[in-house]
Amino acid sequence: MTESAGRPGWSALLTGRRRRAAPIGREPGSGPGTGARTAAGERAGAAAIAVVSAPPNGVDENVPAGIRLAGAWSWRLLAVFAVIAVFLFVVVQLRLIVIPLLIAVLVSSIVAPFVSFLVRHRWPKGLAIAVAVLTTLLVPAALITLAATQLAGGLSGLSDRLAGSYGDLKALLLASPLHLTEPQINDYLQQALAAIQADSQVFLSGALSLGTSLGHGLTGLLLTLFSLLFLLIDGPGIWAWIVRIFPRRARAAIDGAGQAGWTTLGNFAKVQILVASIDALGIGLGAFLLGVPLAIPIGVLVFLGSFIPIVGAVATGAVAVVIALLFNSWPIALAMLGVVLLVQQVEGHVLQPLIMGTAVKVHPLGVVLVVAAGSLLAGIPGALFAVPVAAVLNVMINYIQGGSWRADLPDVPRGTGSPLWRTVPQRPGFTRTRRNPSSTTTTEGTP
Repeated sequence: MTESAGRPGWSALLTGRRRRAAPIGREPGSGPGTGARTAAGERAGAAAIAVVSAPPNGVDENVPAGIRLAGAWSWRLLAVFAVIAVFLFVVVQLRLIVIPLLIAVLVSSIVAPFVSFLVRHRWPKGLAIAVAVLTTLLVPAALITLAATQLAGGLSGLSDRLAGSYGDLKALLLASPLHLTEPQINDYLQQALAAIQADSQVFLSGALSLGTSLGHGLTGLLLTLFSLLFLLIDGPGIWAWIVRIFPRRARAAIDGAGQAGWTTLGNFAKVQILVASIDALGIGLGAFLLGVPLAIPIGVLVFLGSFIPIVGAVATGAVAVVIALLFNSWPIALAMLGVVLLVQQVEGHVLQPLIMGTAVKVHPLGVVLVVAAGSLLAGIPGALFAVPVAAVLNVMINYIQGGSWRADLPDVPRGTGSPLWRTVPQRPGFTRTRRNPSSTTTTEGTP
């Protein structure tokens, strides 16, 4: 190998390496053991030169560093996105199992503090869990029963009120600047009826699949109750088993991140109940004061829909506006729309920044985008679980990045850090020693 201009050759690199490796105060080639150290230094220098003077491949020299960096990031990001896509595909395929499990986890984050409160007041744990689960089942059942009773009572004379509302709406359209005539309105109505009849096959297939849907719903309900009971009975044990799956040095980070995520999930559930109650009270009270029928069912619907942040209350409030338009008049419907917008402004500018923002720590724009993505991927369940999943992941990632878990790392004995060496049989009396960075020699062991 020839030396090029301005670049040291083999002999210069070997000489410099020998000089750096020689002890201070000695010249290379002097002292006892010089031959052994020189041979070791030559072998190390040859290895170093073999790496430094690797032949060019014609690619790295011609591709700019920025392109190489972008390519390295690109294939790694593609690999991460592929893993996420496969995970989401598996979740969607197992939705009949995943959705009940997520509901059980979300409900247990609300019920677990109540169980702990009862246990602290000397209640038996089994009785405390039974009371908490029964309360969890009775509260939604009572709300739905109340709404159904009010709805059944308000349906009396529904056809007459709808006919009157249709006549008022037709008169309004005839007198509007659109200059519509009654034949045109009737023609539009007939087209709408024809479209409904053309799509009747969809409703028929939906009715035929009702039995299957009810079966899936019953199975999901039983799975949810079963999972909820075991989460309340042995939740810490289940979490400890999950943590033990990970490597020993990662358990502190996983455990701390899980605890932080669980706290955030509980805060989200409690705050969401508060926000949903305020939305339901505001819109339901506004409907009652305006004389809109079915005010209690509207309030219950708003309460249930508000568990989908921002979007749910808007959709259920639109139902209230439509009911006001059909059963009352358009001025009442406009007033109802004003009530819905007022409640949404209070939620968006007061409740979300002060209460929900502190508990979830996700920007409102992020909340809207996450809800939209969840609804596109998994419909209503995706919209329901999008925000808590995003909030929990956000807190867990921030906890791991913070590094506070490093203080809880287990002590690993020196020389036994790699599991590979634990499986290698050793001779009796043989001891592996670590490389000394300040020396050029390495002791492999002593017999």
